[in-house]
Formats: sequence, C-alpha cells, structure tokens
Amino acid sequence: MATKINATYLGDYQVELEHEKSQSKIKTDLPTDNGGQGRTFSPTDLFTGALSSCVLTIMSKLADRDNVDLTGTRIETQKHMRSSPRKIGKFSMKIIFPSNIPDSLKNKYLASIRTCPVHRSIDPEIEVEINN
Repeated sequence: MATKINATYLGDYQVELEHEKSQSKIKTDLPTDNGGQGRTFSPTDLFTGALSSCVLTIMSKLADRDNVDLTGTRIETQKHMRSSPRKIGKFSMKIIFPSNIPDSLKNKYLASIRTCPVHRSIDPEIEVEINN
C-alpha cells in the first residue's frame, strides 16, 4: 500500500508537507547550522522523529500483546550530523520507561527496536546507539 505525501515550497526555506489521506500538515525549515532560521523541524529532524515514533509504536504493539500499558514511555533522541558530506552520522537514543515496567519486559521491548521499519531503512553507515 502506497502513502502519498505532497510537498509544497512556501518560500524562505520552508516546506509544507501534507499527508494526503488525513490531510495532516507539517512544516519544515532549514536548520540554523545550515544557514536557516530553524523555526520548526528540519527534514533530518523529521527523520529523527520518525525513528523515535516507529520504535515506540513497535514496542507498544508488543506491550499490548502482554496487556501492558506503555503510556508515558519516552525516547530522547539526539541526531548527530556529519559535515562532509553533510548527512546524519549517528542517532543516540535514550529510552525511559515508566517505573512500573519490570526489567524483563523492558529488555523484551528493547530487543524489538531493530524490527522497526524506519530502523531497518537506515543506512548501515549511520550508527544507532540505544540506552535505557
């Protein structure tokens, strides 16, 4: 099944993305470290967010099977850029579970991270560091 995203250049380095099915919209902006104003997410910020969102979604599907509520689970992801060529070099992820989740389940959910479709789509040159 294909998903269509429509992108429109708004000027001043901003782009509006529209998810065709839901008509939800997101704007992107050129980041400050590349000469922009950083008024909102950059395209590589969206990539970072996509990874975090995908990981939480996969973990929540597993937790549902275990009748466990992962509400409140957070991921703090830092994106580290390379300068030449300019691209993402590394993601550092810190996963913070609510205190009521036992270590055995945390380990099970952490093991599922690499099954996330976004993670599987990342170039092998990009390091993904995961901590909890």
